[in-house]
Amino acid sequence: MWTNTEITRRLGLTVPIIQGPFGGGLSSVTLTATVAEAGGLGSFGAHHLSGAQINEIAKAIRAQTARPFALNLWIPYQDSDNPLISDSDFAQHAARLAPYYRELGIPLPIQPVRYMPAYEEQIDALLAARPAVFSFVYGIPAADVLARCRELDIVTMGTATTPDEARLLDQAGVDMIVATGAEAGGHRVSFLQPAEESLTGTLALVPQVVDAVDAPVIAAGGIADGRGIAAALMLGAQAVQIGTAFLACRESATSDLHRAMLFSPEARYTMLSRAGTGRLARFIRNRFVDEMRPYEASFPSYPIHSWFTSPIKVAAISQHRPDLVPMYAGQGAGLLRHHDARSLLDALVTEVDAAIRF
Repeated sequence: MWTNTEITRRLGLTVPIIQGPFGGGLSSVTLTATVAEAGGLGSFGAHHLSGAQINEIAKAIRAQTARPFALNLWIPYQDSDNPLISDSDFAQHAARLAPYYRELGIPLPIQPVRYMPAYEEQIDALLAARPAVFSFVYGIPAADVLARCRELDIVTMGTATTPDEARLLDQAGVDMIVATGAEAGGHRVSFLQPAEESLTGTLALVPQVVDAVDAPVIAAGGIADGRGIAAALMLGAQAVQIGTAFLACRESATSDLHRAMLFSPEARYTMLSRAGTGRLARFIRNRFVDEMRPYEASFPSYPIHSWFTSPIKVAAISQHRPDLVPMYAGQGAGLLRHHDARSLLDALVTEVDAAIRF
């Protein structure tokens, strides 16, 4: 039976389907718990949260489900934990984006003391929360963190965009490895080579990672229906991670504007860009993404650029301006049909059954 895999047995899941974790406030307690209650692995992207907020989220999820769930963090990468920028560089970048602030009628942001919560604080909170799974991107946690996870019976799940990254995760003792192809929506989470040089597609990446590591592999990128799940399992994956299809569900915390765009013809046209946060990610193509293209090489490092674009996104959503909102979407967006998580999961199971019988 396709539902009986190494990952479903290890995590106590009914189906080998993992809801992708959405950062930047797009995850929701309700979506995480709904997926968990339906037998998959619900996930919550917590990389933007403080330690206290992480603990509160874990409590809120447990109030809705006793099933396993994952909390996701971003490993500090390229000084992202506490990046520095001079006053003059901050002012220069503000001037570049000032026309969008004026168009939306909002003030320019003030340089903060910190751009994001400290990673060490987040790790301490996650270990205290003891989710069933600690998933992470942009690298590998320190050896003592991985050891502490083993002591606490927290399964570790790292993400690779290349076979080389997968080997490093495996050698470090990471329990499960997500092989994410270039079709995926959201950030390209490469950590060995530049993201632009790590764009292997899911169909080619998954079997190479399966052959390269001992840990069970989870396929991600462009999977939005049962056919994609069946194909991933045939390639040797023990589960799949699905992002865009769950992001489009009403239970996610994205905006109604973003959700509507995911079901629109425009979602068929995505592109890789640094427009949203300063790191390479796949978005629905729009005016903001196009107009930022000439300046991407000079963006300040993450999360500084993200600090600048966040007010633009919030204001544009409130003013119903999809042309100015960087909106994540994978290349499988044209396959989206379901508007709630339970219907999506039920359909995925039925579709995989049909695909495998065929």
